Amino acid sequence: MKPLYPVILCGGSGTRLWPMSRQQFPKQLLSLVEENSLFQATLSRIYHSGIKTIFDLKPPVIVTNEAHRFLIAEQVRHLGLEDSVIILEPEGKNTAPALSLAANYINGINPEGLMMAMPADHVIQQPDAFLKAIDLAVENIEENALYTFGVVPTKPETGYGYIKKGASKGIISALDEFVEKPDLETAKDYLDSGNYLWNSGMFLFSTSTWLASTKELCPEIHQCVEKCFQNTTHDFDFLRVDEAVFKTCPSDSIDYAVMEKVKSSSKFQAYVVSLDAGWSDIGSWDSLWEINEKDQSGNVLKGDVLAENTRNSMVLSDGRVVATIGVENLIVVDTPDAVLIANKQDAQSVKNIVNRLADASRDEIITHRKVYRPWGNYESIDNGARFQVKRIMVNPGATLSLQMHHHRAEHWIVVTGTAKVTRGEETFLLSENQSTYIPLGVTHRLENPGTIPLEIIEVQSGSYLGEDDIVRFQDNYGRNK
Repeated sequence: MKPLYPVILCGGSGTRLWPMSRQQFPKQLLSLVEENSLFQATLSRIYHSGIKTIFDLKPPVIVTNEAHRFLIAEQVRHLGLEDSVIILEPEGKNTAPALSLAANYINGINPEGLMMAMPADHVIQQPDAFLKAIDLAVENIEENALYTFGVVPTKPETGYGYIKKGASKGIISALDEFVEKPDLETAKDYLDSGNYLWNSGMFLFSTSTWLASTKELCPEIHQCVEKCFQNTTHDFDFLRVDEAVFKTCPSDSIDYAVMEKVKSSSKFQAYVVSLDAGWSDIGSWDSLWEINEKDQSGNVLKGDVLAENTRNSMVLSDGRVVATIGVENLIVVDTPDAVLIANKQDAQSVKNIVNRLADASRDEIITHRKVYRPWGNYESIDNGARFQVKRIMVNPGATLSLQMHHHRAEHWIVVTGTAKVTRGEETFLLSENQSTYIPLGVTHRLENPGTIPLEIIEVQSGSYLGEDDIVRFQDNYGRNK
């Protein structure tokens, strides 16, 4: 059996699914279709499908960024895949350098390995058909062959790139060309011809073939990433590469850097595998509406929603009751700090709102009110001039950094669980309904020594309450700020 390493590319911010998707908690980490996040579903359809395959499945290699590393590690842990390898990109450089990071790692442990590269944020509703397509590609893989997977189109879609098929043998075809996103009439022609597939962004090839193809077709990327691996370090669950070197790497996609150049090379061949497995990249709210189960009126309703005379709409509530009356074809997304209301046909224009928020330096595109940390999470529940109130949850056994603030004091009130508090030279325990005070400028630390989550209310007061007013002296998670 051929060894197969799933490579999960877990970058991107999913701005078209704002306000649910934010830079610090993007769509791949959200549970939008099922209980698992999109990232977890990507792993589960391979590792927990129960379907017998012809390849020897190896631990996944995940490429992500610094900001999401602890969230990714936690979601992997919940799936029981602790042997996963998590490679950190020092900077986003698109998919070709990210895949090359994974290839260099895999080549170092198993030069005979195959790589199955997948984005972390796609939905595949028929995992059995998906795995059968991988099986077929693995069975037919040859030296110097690069496979991509093209989705059999179900409608004239203008939001996807296309792949034109060449000579075919079953569901495997020579790759004729990549085509950019078409207008509607062109998309209709593509659908009628039967010769075009949606570009899924998934690939299969041997590690040696990828490295050889990048060496010939995009040598700058190849050389840069290879050099990065001359100075790697392990940091908790993560593999770090040379940051300074990687930041000099050109930014390019797998398609542009390699796949579109294969025809110009006499050494490599590109093929496309036709995939009919209920695929969607859920790149917008209307595509999420399409794949979700609907009620008799064509609505997708999630959360505390009351819909009266409402048709063909998606209404999502993340807390408050949301009521709709006499509307149709709407997207309504309610979060604690932002509400989106859009006509379904204009869902792609969410990016324009995100751009306006970015131009205004608004925090609503960066983070939610609930902010996740490696030790748990916190949520701002009230704030005003010189004060802020937070709800803080600390995981069992977790510890915040030993820290100090120059501009604020803090009051802590334990709601549930047991808190171990370090305050200056003191260390003491607090139980439910007990409280303490941390004066401005005093070194302190909060720990959860118990077996249940610790929840506290923190009241901050002072002249400046920003998160950058933290001086860390010791941190279990290797953070320097």
